[in-house]
Amino acid sequence: MADRLSALALIVRDYDEAVNFFTRALRFELLEDTPLGEGKRWVRVAPTVSMGSALLLARAASPEQAAR
Repeated sequence: MADRLSALALIVRDYDEAVNFFTRALRFELLEDTPLGEGKRWVRVAPTVSMGSALLLARAASPEQAAR
């Protein structure tokens, strides 16, 4: 059984705003930014020394999600 997390989803208001924050302010690396259609993207960022862990940035799909 694995003893670590490989990805954790984080709900964000806007992809580009979140990527800018994580890569510029926190110096994370942009690992992947793949369009999925209908405005959705598969966006992963990680600290430069992440040991395999990453954040999956997920844009809120509803007002309820955005409120979280």
